[in-house]
Parts: sequence; structure tokens; C-alpha cells
Amino acid sequence: MREKCTTLLWTVAQSYARMRYEQLEHTADSLIKARGSTLEECFENAAYAMFDQMVDVRKVKAKESVKIKAEGEDLDELLVNFLSELLYVFDTKKLAFCEFKVSIKGNRLTCTAKGEQLDLKKHSPKTEIKAVTYHMLKVDVNEPSVTVLFDI
Repeated sequence: MREKCTTLLWTVAQSYARMRYEQLEHTADSLIKARGSTLEECFENAAYAMFDQMVDVRKVKAKESVKIKAEGEDLDELLVNFLSELLYVFDTKKLAFCEFKVSIKGNRLTCTAKGEQLDLKKHSPKTEIKAVTYHMLKVDVNEPSVTVLFDI
């Protein structure tokens, strides 16, 4: 019985991650499309997707809180700058994040990101992301959704 519950919980967690974003086909890099009911939720889900490419986000606990700020001339630049800032914090401070709360006001974004220190044994590293790119980038305010290509 316990094994069935564990399997069910794992399946539900995978389904929830797929609702937040989907992995799209790309030959060399990692391409995702994140959806949400608002543009802020799309940005949050893109951040979740980026970390889910790098570690097993389901194993990350929301122990620490970090404020992230970004600016951009347009929504494309705002998204790239936001995700790049998160990637910088991951690379320099070794913080893995699992929860994001984004607020967008004009050309400025603020985010409260929650996570914990990266633990290679616990968080099961996956793919190293080198950069967030503009290639194939799309911010669709009508759907709403965002499509992002990560250079791996």
C-alpha cells in the first residue's frame, strides 16, 4: 500500500510540474514553455522550469528567502534578466530555489524566491544551464505564456 501511495504522489508531482511548464523539442539545448493565469505566474513557472532542468526541484525545501530584482526595456529583456539573475545566484551562492512570487510593475520585476543551499546528494543534479538566451524567446501576454531556450 505504501508503495502505491508513493507512486501516486510522484505521479501527481510530475503532473503538476507539467502543468506549470512543458519541455519542447530542441536538438542541443533546453527549450521550455511556461504557462499561467497571469504574466507573473508565467515568469514564476519559467523560473521553476529552469531550476527543474538543473536539479530535482521536488527535493528542494523553501528554507531561505531571497529578493530578486530585474529591469528590462521590454518583457523579453525583463524575462531574460530575471532568469539570468536567478542563475547567477544559483552559480555564486549555491542556492537552489523551489518557490517564486513575482510582481511586475512597468519595466521592473521583484521576486521573492525560496529555497535552500544546494546539496548535490539530496537535490540530484541534472543539467548545467550556462545561460538564458534570446533565441526562440517569446512572451505571449494574450495566452499567457513564455517560451525560453536555455543554453546547456
